[in-house]
Amino acid sequence: MSNFRGRIEQYIRQEARPIEKFGHQPRLYALTREIGTGLTYDDDVVFAAAWLHDLGVFTGHRPVDPQALAAWDNTAYAMAKAPQILSDVEFPVAKRAAVVETIRTHQPAAAPTTLEGEILRDADILEQLGAVGILRTVCKIGRDTRFADFTSAVNSLRKALAVLPKQIHLESARTMAQPRIALLESFLSELDAEVGKALY
Repeated sequence: MSNFRGRIEQYIRQEARPIEKFGHQPRLYALTREIGTGLTYDDDVVFAAAWLHDLGVFTGHRPVDPQALAAWDNTAYAMAKAPQILSDVEFPVAKRAAVVETIRTHQPAAAPTTLEGEILRDADILEQLGAVGILRTVCKIGRDTRFADFTSAVNSLRKALAVLPKQIHLESARTMAQPRIALLESFLSELDAEVGKALY
C-alpha cells in the first residue's frame, strides 16, 4: 500500500515557506478529526485536502509582484496543482476529484457540496479564531501586503470575530469555536483598554 500520507506531509514540509506556515496543516487536520467525530466521511480526502489546500500561499508558489499578488487566487492554484501531486504520491485515483472539490470550498465564504468540504471549511475557520488566529495574523505584519502595521492586523481580527462564527456549519465545530471566540473577544477588549486609539 502506498504511504501517500507520509509523502504528502514530506512534500508540504519542503514547500511551506515562511516556515511557520507548515504548522497550519497538522493543526488543521487534527481539528478535522475532532469535528468529524461520529460522522461518516472519507478521512483520506480530508487529509489530502487539509495538507494541500494552502499550497498557493507559500513563498515560491505565489507571485512576488504586489499587483499580481493582489489578484492572486491561491485556491485555484492549489486546485490546479493537487491532481499531479496526488498522482505523484499514488493517492487513490477514485478519490482525487473529491480532494480537489474539498479544496475548492475550504474558504469561509464558500458553500461546500460534501461533508468532507464542510469539515475542512469549519476547521479552517477555527484556525482563524482564538490564540492561533491571533498568532497567524500578527506574524504577517510587515511581510504581507495586507498587514502593514498593528492596526491592519487588529482590524482583520475584528472582522474575523464579527463574520466567521456565523459561517460555521457543523454543530461540533460551533461548540469548539466557543472558547476561541471568547478568547479573541477578551484579547480585543484588553487591547482597547490598554491602548485606546494609539495603535499603529
